[in-house]
Amino acid sequence: MTSLSFKNRIALNYILTTGLLVLVVFSAIYFIVKLTVYNHIDDNLNIEIQDHLKEIRMENKKVIFMDVEEWEEREHNSVDVNPVFVQFLDLNKQIIEKSPNLKNEKLIFHGNKEHFQLFDTELLGSKIRQIQVPLHVKSKKVGYLIIAMSLSDSSKVLENLLDTLMISFLVILLLLFFLARFFAGRSIRPINEIINTSKIITKDNLKTRIPLPKTRDELFTLSKTINNLLNRIEDAIEREKQFTSDASHELRTPLTVIKGTLEVLIRKPRDNKEYEEKINYCINEVDHLNSLVDQLLLMARFENQKQNVNKENIYLNSIILDVLTLNAEKIKTSKINVVLEAPEEFYIYSDNYLVVTILRNIISNAVKYSKANTEIKISLVRKDDHIFCTISDQGIGIAKEDLESIFNPFFRSNALNHSEIKGTGLGLFIVKRMTDLLQIKFKIESEIGKGTKVLLVFDEFDNSLK
Repeated sequence: MTSLSFKNRIALNYILTTGLLVLVVFSAIYFIVKLTVYNHIDDNLNIEIQDHLKEIRMENKKVIFMDVEEWEEREHNSVDVNPVFVQFLDLNKQIIEKSPNLKNEKLIFHGNKEHFQLFDTELLGSKIRQIQVPLHVKSKKVGYLIIAMSLSDSSKVLENLLDTLMISFLVILLLLFFLARFFAGRSIRPINEIINTSKIITKDNLKTRIPLPKTRDELFTLSKTINNLLNRIEDAIEREKQFTSDASHELRTPLTVIKGTLEVLIRKPRDNKEYEEKINYCINEVDHLNSLVDQLLLMARFENQKQNVNKENIYLNSIILDVLTLNAEKIKTSKINVVLEAPEEFYIYSDNYLVVTILRNIISNAVKYSKANTEIKISLVRKDDHIFCTISDQGIGIAKEDLESIFNPFFRSNALNHSEIKGTGLGLFIVKRMTDLLQIKFKIESEIGKGTKVLLVFDEFDNSLK
């Protein structure tokens, strides 16, 4: 059965089930007809027995069974549809009288059968239905009465019915197979379309979609699900291509700058000050390149799902102070005033490494894009078992139309007008991925020229782990 096609397997399973049902129905029909026929014959035999028992009489101490005229008047001497054979026996099982239609034949008395029991036997090679009963005259047993009825015509009817049912059964099975195969082929047509469509889909051809069936059944759901899967695969591959292109561009830019600077230096001898200036410039580009590589590696860890979340109770105040210490040089150089409003100790339940990475990106962005002699305000507030962390700066701000794009990798808002500010455009993308992973609420509000406000909502300290 495994070598059959899916369509033929459906048809075969269908006809096996339906064929079994038809077989049960045909069997029931045959046995009901057979039972009806036998019941009719048995009723006739019982009537004959009663009639003949009433006709027996005693005259001059002699038992009279039936006059010759009475035999002639009955139909026993003619070939009937189901002729009735009658035979009288004495106590020694010897024939006393029999119906003319028996001619030279006789009915056999079966001593192993009970009186008034109906059973099948044979007469001249033909099946008959027979009954045998004792004869009593004035409470005295005088012999036996045997009555039989031919089953030849009834057997022929039953045989013809059986042959008709068997032939009909085979014809019905064959017809059902082709009908089931036809309708199964129509039903699984969407599956064939799925197969044909899948064969022509490659990484370079992801636009093709499976036609949706008109009937909204399981195959419609399957086709729609596969189309949605293809949409997600296409989007993922397009993002991967775009990411690869952008990453290559971002990596190539500092390398090109470094190479160009070094080529300029070796063209002719220069003084120490110029060498120092160019080398420091190359060092800055290398730092930028290192930062970019670190962020790309961090992204790769998430893309490959190798980053496990290890939640624990962590001291949020300390993390913010550590991040500010890392940015202390930039804060001092830009003369930025950082205000930390933390009226108490705040503990959160999250992943320490990921939270540090989130805050480093957000706070470093606030420092990087803040104007000189401005203020960065960091506030911590507890509300309803959550810790609200707000980071506000008075920097250059983000255009309203760019707020939805800032989470895309390598996107930098208004980068051409601020070419002096170095960046990779990966920071907020990474923050968004991490906050989603940790189920931290992350919201940004910004306005050009007025600054940016970032809101993070953490789960509070887990008291059960104290």
